[in-house]
Amino acid sequence: MMHVLIDTDITLDFLLLREPFAQEAREIFKACAQGRLTGAIAAITPVNVFYLARKVIGTSNARALVGDLLALVAVCPLDGAMLSVAQKLPLTDFEDAVQTASAQASSLNAIVTRNGSDYTGAPILILTPSELLARLNQP
Repeated sequence: MMHVLIDTDITLDFLLLREPFAQEAREIFKACAQGRLTGAIAAITPVNVFYLARKVIGTSNARALVGDLLALVAVCPLDGAMLSVAQKLPLTDFEDAVQTASAQASSLNAIVTRNGSDYTGAPILILTPSELLARLNQP
């Protein structure tokens, strides 16, 4: 079974039904719920989800979304050592570097993201949603 970190954008696609990306995101989270995939998120993801979702759906609905998310996937721990590792990674975006360091520290197999170019130089396998789903559907 694959163990992947689900990037914040994929998580937002799923929770906020962002088209045209929601279907693949829904399939990824469905695979987690069915036990065909172990999904995890970085500790910063619920914070980002709440911040962005409350602007769209209000505070109480955003809190409920975060609760639903936490019930569905694992959360990778984050500490100062991981932030130091992230700071040294050759990624241009610090948030993506933090997600990468979190995934590595949690011994995950890959990161699933729509923005693979943001992870150029990452020392972990980077998959698009369609690439991950194709792997899950292999016999």
